[in-house]
Amino acid sequence: MRRSISTLAGLTLIGLLGTVSTAPAADPDAARLPPRHATLPDLQGAYLPRSKSERARIASVTAPTRDFTAPERFEENPAGAATVRVRPTADAFSDPSGNIGLEGRMRFNLGNGLFTRAWVSAPSSTIASDGLGPLYNARGCQQCHLKDGRGHPPVDESDPPVALFLRLSIPHDGTDDPASTAAATEIEDWLATRPDPVYGGQLQNFALAGHTAEGQMTIDYTNVPVALSGGESVTLRAPSYAIADPGYGPMRDDLMISPRIAPQMIGLGLLESIPAAEILARADPDDRDGDGISGRASIVMSDEFHTPMLGRFGHKAGKATVKEQSAAAFAGDMGLSTPIFPDSTGECSPAQEACRAAPDGGDRDTGLEVSGDALDLVSFYASNLGVPARRAPGDPEVLRGKQVFYETGCTACHTPKYVTARATPEAEDQAQSFQLIWPYTDLLLHDMGEGLADNRPEGRATGREWRTPPLWGIGLTAQVTGRESYLHDGRARSLLEAVLWHGGEAQAARDRVVEMEPDDRAALLRFLEDI
Repeated sequence: MRRSISTLAGLTLIGLLGTVSTAPAADPDAARLPPRHATLPDLQGAYLPRSKSERARIASVTAPTRDFTAPERFEENPAGAATVRVRPTADAFSDPSGNIGLEGRMRFNLGNGLFTRAWVSAPSSTIASDGLGPLYNARGCQQCHLKDGRGHPPVDESDPPVALFLRLSIPHDGTDDPASTAAATEIEDWLATRPDPVYGGQLQNFALAGHTAEGQMTIDYTNVPVALSGGESVTLRAPSYAIADPGYGPMRDDLMISPRIAPQMIGLGLLESIPAAEILARADPDDRDGDGISGRASIVMSDEFHTPMLGRFGHKAGKATVKEQSAAAFAGDMGLSTPIFPDSTGECSPAQEACRAAPDGGDRDTGLEVSGDALDLVSFYASNLGVPARRAPGDPEVLRGKQVFYETGCTACHTPKYVTARATPEAEDQAQSFQLIWPYTDLLLHDMGEGLADNRPEGRATGREWRTPPLWGIGLTAQVTGRESYLHDGRARSLLEAVLWHGGEAQAARDRVVEMEPDDRAALLRFLEDI
């Protein structure tokens, strides 16, 4: 009998790591964090604690390899039992996790319907789809997350920037702001800012008929040539951002802006299921090991649970859970209310009176435009977008590139492997439970240098820090979205360009890539394309 990827992966992992243990686990390396944050709760799911012996077995399985002559066990299935087979089409990121079963697929399809929905203004005869705006960045989730993959910046002035927008904030000036005050009180090293009092937390460049958009983002690029070993060269493009045609008065002199591109969506539920303690254990803010890498945990005030949690999602890890990230996108990108963000005016500020006075699409009983059930379905969909299997992990050039990746120091931030938390038997969603995964991220904040700096603090992240993005599926970007665009604003048009933008803590690794033999550099890129 032919068994599926998910069945084989599940059986082999259980055999390798053993059966469940319910003994309490110690908190590893608690001294690396401020005392108040030595531990952080995993409230996003119901999980069993790891025993000391289970932790030891997992540490053995996830230890960095030293053998590059053949693929590691299970490496062809980067999402464990949730891995999906690769489609040769633009839908490669759109399949459900391989282990969610029939009922899960039904929920996934319902969530997909909401994710791809084009929302309209209220009032409308399609009452289940009205409430858009009045100010917004997109009419639906998939307008930004193209085919569940990355967005891309506009090609030219005729291409509206839908998947790329500007975050806005100003320095905190002591004005009463409950959200900022709570975070600053509860979270150490919090860099207090607040939304612009007129334009809010992001620039909405679209508006419904009869309303005025907040403004338009403009981008100017400057070419930056980079010479590589072997006579090769690459031209980077350095972007400069500004706001044109402000619709509600001049912008403040102290306004801070940060461009953000929509990231790919695969594997989010698995990232959410990595125990917070194992992410925190990798933090090294004072570089105690002297390797030049000083990852810091993003600690955020949970919008749903109202307590500090580990930030995992967003380019600066500003949200703790998939559900909170989804609700924030409904509110900020589309102006839609949810149980987590119930204001039906979305990002409209008190200064935008016409926006706040416009009719909304709120339910007659709850007042919400996106119900709790709908938000749960979208979150389930986003959590269960499957990670495609590796294409050629045993190819000799791929294996050589993997060795170069390790020896260059890339794994200091792009941590290859984890085992997700084991869900309790009664937990509703078991798809992410106890999976050996290969996301290539530590989910920590790192100083990436002046070239990538946005000079806009967000939470604990400074203006030079970004969360390490997961790399799985990155080689399928052009196939899924039609072209390549990487980094937080899509400026990099190839994987090599993305590498060459690395600075700060990654400067030494970047310089090794510049100086290495061209064949090794080609092998490195081949490995990245296969992840």
